[in-house]
Amino acid sequence: MKVFIFGLGFSARAAVRALRETCGADLDIAGTSRSLDRAHALGLERIEVHGFDGTAPCESLRAPLARASHVIASAPPGEGGAPVLRFHADDLMASDRLEWLCYFSTVGVYGDHGGAWIDETAELRPLNLRSRWRVAAEQAWRDFAAKRRVPLTILRLAGIYGPGRSGLDKLEAGTARRIVKKGQVFNRIHVEDIARVTALAARARLSGTFNLADDEPAPPQEVVSYAAGLIGRSPPPEVDFEIAEMTPMARSFYSDNKRVANAAIKKALGIELLYPTYRHGLTAIYEGL
Repeated sequence: MKVFIFGLGFSARAAVRALRETCGADLDIAGTSRSLDRAHALGLERIEVHGFDGTAPCESLRAPLARASHVIASAPPGEGGAPVLRFHADDLMASDRLEWLCYFSTVGVYGDHGGAWIDETAELRPLNLRSRWRVAAEQAWRDFAAKRRVPLTILRLAGIYGPGRSGLDKLEAGTARRIVKKGQVFNRIHVEDIARVTALAARARLSGTFNLADDEPAPPQEVVSYAAGLIGRSPPPEVDFEIAEMTPMARSFYSDNKRVANAAIKKALGIELLYPTYRHGLTAIYEGL
């Protein structure tokens, strides 16, 4: 297996670790970062890193893409579509070693379902521009995979958290807030579950579109309260959503209300999640501090 990853961000770096645990520490991995200096600061020296910011093609990618058997795209789409396909579809099409594709999408493609449980068959009702771009990017990847005749896994990720990026960190930084909107729940997924599922899907060359969220969508204020309890602090006061001061982007997240089911990916890979609820995930993060 020779892996190429577009966008070595938080989830993709965790996937690198899981891939090496699953397939061997000497696994050949290359990928892209918007900043080469930042890539080295993140400890990615064992990865062949190329600069690619999604605004122009990167000539140095031709050789690593030609040898890649597995390609993972976590780079988000923009107004111009999926940047990988916009600038490097021809390179991927020309590779005779390509065996599997994976695209990290988001549960935001579903939009609002009034708090109901939904699965992968649910209607897509994207409410904001970012989510509409994601819907278009998913279809572009499906069309490319069908034309190239390789399996494609699309993982629709819930809100990502993990060590260094959790309610515990926001409490320590003094930025945690308990905003309350009646009936509102959010879906979450621990970064290590993303990593494990990605590695297992790569090994199996899984094909299909799958939700990746934990077992228990929950009101955001409950998650903050639980995190505060772990570190022995009083949670911040509740603030009504209607009067809360928020950026337009932060407020837009509250327009989507749904409970995302994850049975399909667990059945496809024969697994249960490492962190099935926010309590499991936050407790593990706290114990690892």
